[in-house]
Amino acid sequence: MNMAKITASVYTSHVPAIGAALDLGKSGEPYWQPLFKGYDFSKQWLKDNQPDVIFLVYNDHATAFSLEMIPTFAIGCADSFTPADEGWGPRPVPVVQGHPELAAHIAQSVIQQDFDLTIVNKMDVDHGLTVPLSLMCGQPQAWPCPVIPFAVNVVQYPVPSGRRCFELGKAIRKAIESFDKPLKVQIWGTGGMSHQLQGPRAGLINKEFDNAFLDQLIADPEGLASKPHIDYVREAGSEGIELVMWLIARGAMADVAGGPAPKVAHRFYHVPASNTAVGHLILENK
Repeated sequence: MNMAKITASVYTSHVPAIGAALDLGKSGEPYWQPLFKGYDFSKQWLKDNQPDVIFLVYNDHATAFSLEMIPTFAIGCADSFTPADEGWGPRPVPVVQGHPELAAHIAQSVIQQDFDLTIVNKMDVDHGLTVPLSLMCGQPQAWPCPVIPFAVNVVQYPVPSGRRCFELGKAIRKAIESFDKPLKVQIWGTGGMSHQLQGPRAGLINKEFDNAFLDQLIADPEGLASKPHIDYVREAGSEGIELVMWLIARGAMADVAGGPAPKVAHRFYHVPASNTAVGHLILENK
């Protein structure tokens, strides 16, 4: 009863245009309204199930890490993280407060489980992290709890496999459950779904693949972890590889370690948002 525990996992796309729509007051426009309506349940759910800490898995978009140096897995251990300027000024959202004590504990535990993490004590966070917070929290004066940023390289090849991400999620669960304070922790996996930003297939959206991915993420994450990179790229576009980050969050759920299957609290899918398919899922540990 005195140890930390993972209460739920949240999965969502982090499309930059979603943040712009919110920031510019366009969320009520006909184009955007159906998308934001899909998160009405989620915002209330988060208020009713408020965590003490969010462990948020995302990818940096050449903001904190340039192509000169790209860690495969990087954990933010700072006290706070400032919204990044991605070329048009920082988003008008609150500074993200970190949880250095839990982050350092997770880093220690996960590295001792033979995963190499980069420890980051100062970095700005881009839309990959702030858009999911906005979708789930709206536009508050402050985010509802501390957030531990966990950046994954899915930008510059080679990128980690789905299996590696899934096993990392298991290690993160062990780390959190060995922290000796009674914290309720949610783990969020972000990015995706199907989309491609360049080349002849720019604008690709594959509804069938996306929904099959959600089905398997819920019912057979172990099998999903074996999906090879080429399947993501072929079926979901070059940026569809971001979906491997969802496997980190899924690998941290109780059923993977022999517990009961999670409860599907909410599922939502919408196209398009800009040139991207948007997927969203909330799983609760029983």
